[in-house]
Amino acid sequence: MSRIGKLPIAIPAGVTVDIKDDVITVKGKLGELSQKFYDHVIIDIEGDEIHVKRNEAAIEPDAKHGLYRALIANMVKGVSEGFETVQEFVGVGYKAEAKGQILEMALGYSHNIFMEMPPEIKIETINERGKNPILKMRSYDKQLLGQVAAKIRSLRKPEPYKGKGIKFEGEVLRRKAGKSAGK
Repeated sequence: MSRIGKLPIAIPAGVTVDIKDDVITVKGKLGELSQKFYDHVIIDIEGDEIHVKRNEAAIEPDAKHGLYRALIANMVKGVSEGFETVQEFVGVGYKAEAKGQILEMALGYSHNIFMEMPPEIKIETINERGKNPILKMRSYDKQLLGQVAAKIRSLRKPEPYKGKGIKFEGEVLRRKAGKSAGK
């Protein structure tokens, strides 16, 4: 049995959970999220807790038990508190500037890169003199936030010699010695 799957999910005040036909909908002060679930799991709402149980009649209940519990827990946390991702642009001339829902980035290419953000994501850039530009993204949808953050990072991944590129806050990069270290 899944250790994660058998933990109950607490429903905070101001969050409503509704289950109709194989779709669970969670509404809160920050937004509304829906997730389709299949017959692998049985979802019960008991008081102010959600319990995810295995459906023994299904073919592969063990594999999906912890997955659906984690997805539902992320939905509840997202609509009540939200999620935040912070990225740092390390490199000479690297810039990030938010203009509404459009993010303009200068990453050492011949042209600037413009990215339109989904309406669910709120962006903020911090450009202080003498420090690396910082991009903060907030959303109630953890999956979408992670996907957009990974797309931005893929535009200029941190390289192992000088550490230049887009990295997450607190990320420890594995550095390599250069050519001169072998002598």
